[in-house]
Amino acid sequence: MLEAKNVSINYGKRRAVVDVSLRVSPGDLTAIVGANGAGKSSLLRALNGTIRPSAGEIVLDGKLLSSFSRRAVGRRIAVVTQEALLAFPVSVLEYVLGGRYAWSGSGTWGWESERDLEIAARVLRQTELENFSARLMNELSGGERQRAVLARALATEAGILLLDEPTANLDLAHQASMLQLVRAHCDERGAAGVIVTHDINLAAEFANNVVLLKGGHLIAAGKPREVLTEELLSEVLEIKVLVDAHPLSGAPRITPAHELRR
Repeated sequence: MLEAKNVSINYGKRRAVVDVSLRVSPGDLTAIVGANGAGKSSLLRALNGTIRPSAGEIVLDGKLLSSFSRRAVGRRIAVVTQEALLAFPVSVLEYVLGGRYAWSGSGTWGWESERDLEIAARVLRQTELENFSARLMNELSGGERQRAVLARALATEAGILLLDEPTANLDLAHQASMLQLVRAHCDERGAAGVIVTHDINLAAEFANNVVLLKGGHLIAAGKPREVLTEELLSEVLEIKVLVDAHPLSGAPRITPAHELRR
């Protein structure tokens, strides 16, 4: 279990996150939603230990996250960022195998085991990248690279996935397939996921918990049908929205209500 307890994050005098609490349990997929500057990515970085809270604490499996080594954190928490930034070209397979490094005992090149290779092959199939394994990461399109980032995270077999705009650069079909894969990872393997997204309809469809942030403050948290209401979304996004039920899934469906000027 991963938990933020009354976490605040400051950048100098700017307060990015203010007294936010959040608990992520096995099997949960939690979506963090808010406008730009709401503090979503800052909170996610604190949950991974990339930045330390100015106040409050992050707890992993009953212990302070700061008490774990980076390798121990890497075995428990995997991160998917908006896009991989690579200082030198590596193949897709090499990049995905990098997700197994935290489990390596040797710490030397050529450390990967037969099991590591089996796991890499499996996640490449799951992310529809098995035919790209020999291609260099810097030769991929933005969407292909984003799928490789997810494959690397899945290869860690970490119990917690933290995803920052994981569907950026993806077409509609791959947006859905990526989140279906994450949802299945939570359901079938008992993993926990936290996803930062601007796509509220994807959050409504795949997440079982939603957190609304505005100006670093927690506005609401709960099940999608409880939180994704016209009143709360209009407050958080500062735009009028209409909310009805998706005709197939019954999940909340959000549509901006633009007023036409005549």
